[in-house]
Amino acid sequence: MQKIVVIIMIFISGVLTSLAQDKHIITIEFTGMESDKGSLFVALYNKETDFLKKPYRRKIVEINNKKATVVFEGILPGVYAVSSFHDENDNKKMDTRMFGIPKEPIGTSNNAKGFMGPPKYKDAKFEVKENSTLQIKVN
Repeated sequence: MQKIVVIIMIFISGVLTSLAQDKHIITIEFTGMESDKGSLFVALYNKETDFLKKPYRRKIVEINNKKATVVFEGILPGVYAVSSFHDENDNKKMDTRMFGIPKEPIGTSNNAKGFMGPPKYKDAKFEVKENSTLQIKVN
């Protein structure tokens, strides 16, 4: 009976240890907005295949003094990327021109820019090993 209890305790200890991985905070400071109108839509991606398609997490925040800050908590170590757009007319979507070119200001992690298309994941990705603070210019 004691052996069973010891085995169960070791098993539970292992499970709890694997669940207690370090979780971090990503703080993102946005600048470059030309007004406080509308909202800033922010998406965090944890997979290259999901970049600009399916966010891992997302937030919508107000803009104050042409700046905004977003905090993502409980982030596991790994590689991530961020995209954002300033929804100036507050219609809850990114307005685009012909060929999908954004009408509204956008920003990505590492201030990555696209050439003849959207920014690439490889240019926007960053690694989280500890609490991180990013600066992104939206334009």
